[in-house]
Amino acid sequence: MAVEFINTELPDIIELKKVSQTYNEGKVVIIKDLDLLIEDAPERGQFIVLLGPSGCGKSTVLRYIAGLQQPTSGEVLLHGVQRKDDDRIGMVFQQYSSFPWMTVLENIALGLKYRGVSKSERNDKANEMLKIVGLDGHGSKFAQYPSLSGGQLQRVAIARSLLVNNEIILMDEPFGALDTNTRLRMQDFLIDIWEKVHPTIFFVTHDINEAVYLADDIFIMSRAPAKLAEHIKVNLPVHRDSTIKRDSNFVDLVRYIEDKMMSL
Repeated sequence: MAVEFINTELPDIIELKKVSQTYNEGKVVIIKDLDLLIEDAPERGQFIVLLGPSGCGKSTVLRYIAGLQQPTSGEVLLHGVQRKDDDRIGMVFQQYSSFPWMTVLENIALGLKYRGVSKSERNDKANEMLKIVGLDGHGSKFAQYPSLSGGQLQRVAIARSLLVNNEIILMDEPFGALDTNTRLRMQDFLIDIWEKVHPTIFFVTHDINEAVYLADDIFIMSRAPAKLAEHIKVNLPVHRDSTIKRDSNFVDLVRYIEDKMMSL
């Protein structure tokens, strides 16, 4: 049974309107009147990267979209309507989030299990997703180290998110715990998955080179109380490999963003 991919004829995918987050009865303001619009891209998803200083609320923005947290004020819209509790969006965290007592296949199919999908159907779809993320043959292994490498464990999380909703994937520094070589390989893997499946990926990172390498659009948040400080359209070819990192446009954009981040 093939995995069904996204309908690209939908309106704006994600919109945050005047979103604010306060704590301690409003005395601590983390995010203040933040507006963010992510538009649908014809025939393919968007790759959005969010940058900003530590503590400015980048992960909080992802949690709003995932439905894991409600803003103190403002609206979170999906496809032009208020986000509902039953909107399912997968999120990949920096920490390995698979259940180690379950197999790779069981982890990938878990979201479908909670939706009430039959075991045979969810296993068929999970097996198809195994092939897409390059884990074919690993389905019966337990999702834990050292049975799987760090990169493979993150592939399990990505596959599970794709199977829950292959239209939108939220990723919160998913490669932060990986060594340099694995991280670079996972960046190329993610580009390959994006080109195959066409999700809109909303990706948080502190690595400016990673941001420029992956993104269509980069949004930079200011320090708290955070707003959007800048929106940058990445003027690089859609298909990318490591050779583009030596391109003068790539280098110039990295330097520009470094200067912007230092000025915040």
